[in-house]
Parts: sequence; C-alpha cells; structure tokens
Amino acid sequence: MANLCVIVGMGEGNGMAIARRFAREGFEIVMLARNEQKLQSYQTTLAADGITSHYFLADAGDAAALTAAFSTLQDQLGTPAVLIYNAAVPRMESILQTSYDTLVSDFRANVAGAMVCIQAVLPAMQQQQQGSLLLTGGGFALYPQPDFVSLAIGKAGIRVLANTLHTALQDSPIKVGTVTICGTVNGNDPKYGSDRIAEEYWQLHVAEGAEYEIVY
Repeated sequence: MANLCVIVGMGEGNGMAIARRFAREGFEIVMLARNEQKLQSYQTTLAADGITSHYFLADAGDAAALTAAFSTLQDQLGTPAVLIYNAAVPRMESILQTSYDTLVSDFRANVAGAMVCIQAVLPAMQQQQQGSLLLTGGGFALYPQPDFVSLAIGKAGIRVLANTLHTALQDSPIKVGTVTICGTVNGNDPKYGSDRIAEEYWQLHVAEGAEYEIVY
C-alpha cells in the first residue's frame, strides 16, 4: 500500500510545495478541495514532475462532504500516513462589521473542518500505530488584527486544537503538529517562500520528541 499524504485545502502556494516536498520522500499525494478545475490543474502539474496524485472534492466547511470524501478515499487508497489541514477562509473584514453568520461559517472551514478530517483518519492511524496530523497555523493566532477577525479566531482555534490533540495523544505514536506562519507567503521571499515553509511540515513529520508547534 502506498504512503499517502493527504492535503486538505490544496492550493498553488503552500499546498503544491508541501506536495512536492513529501513526494520527494516517496509519498503519493491526495488532494481535497472544492474546485475540481484547479485540482485537475494541480494533478497535471504534479504528473509533469513525475508525482502520483489523486483528488477528491469537498468543501472544508461542509462536514458531510468531508466525511464522505474521506470514506471514499480510505476505501480506494487506504489509510493516510500524513494528514495536512491547510484550509482557511482569508477574509478581510473588520470586527466592527463582521456578522454572526460570517463568523460561524468561516469557523467551520478554519477550525471545525480540521476536526472532522482528524476524526475521519485517526481510528485507522491508531490501529496501525503510526501517522501524522499536521495543521497550518498563522501569526494571527499570536498577533490578532481587527481587520482579519474571523481568520484570527480560526488560527487561534487551530493552535488550541493542535495543543489539545498533542496532549491527548502524547502517549500514542501518532504525531500532532502545527506550523504557525507569522508572515505573508511569497514565493520570492527568502523566509516565507512556499518551498521553505513546506520544509517545516516535513520536519514536524520526522521530528522526535515533544515539539508540536513550529512558530515560523
């Protein structure tokens, strides 16, 4: 059975860089997102690099769609070795204008979707006594900004989710980690380029010891 790295919230920046980084280590890539045209494009690009990938459609804010996608994924491909939750709604909107519905809707994709994905793969990982659960965090969790309130709440939630999961699974071989990215991802930036950030996910996956968060 292939080594599977599942990326939820696949995108052309960090998502593609993470896919390439794990593929270098022999992983097949499984992509989840809601836009099939973009997923097909990513698959074509990865194939040109000799990387085997698969994709499934699901909106990160839709629990039923995520559950169905993971059920099909595991039936067809097996248990993922790595789950990376990279989905977020990067909404720019002031705390003074944000509505209840906006906060709740964004929270589904920013945090609650991660829990759905984790619960979908964790039982099989525990049965196999191996696996990594890696979450994309953000600097807004540490330094919230009033014009990105829903994203700040989401990244704070991801950080708490990683912390509590790490504690709950500390006696388990399952690894939990989050990369708290304290900058704007930019391919030309020597620090915040996607390839450099992708390396941090790999380091969390292979790390020995109690570290669960990389503040980057």
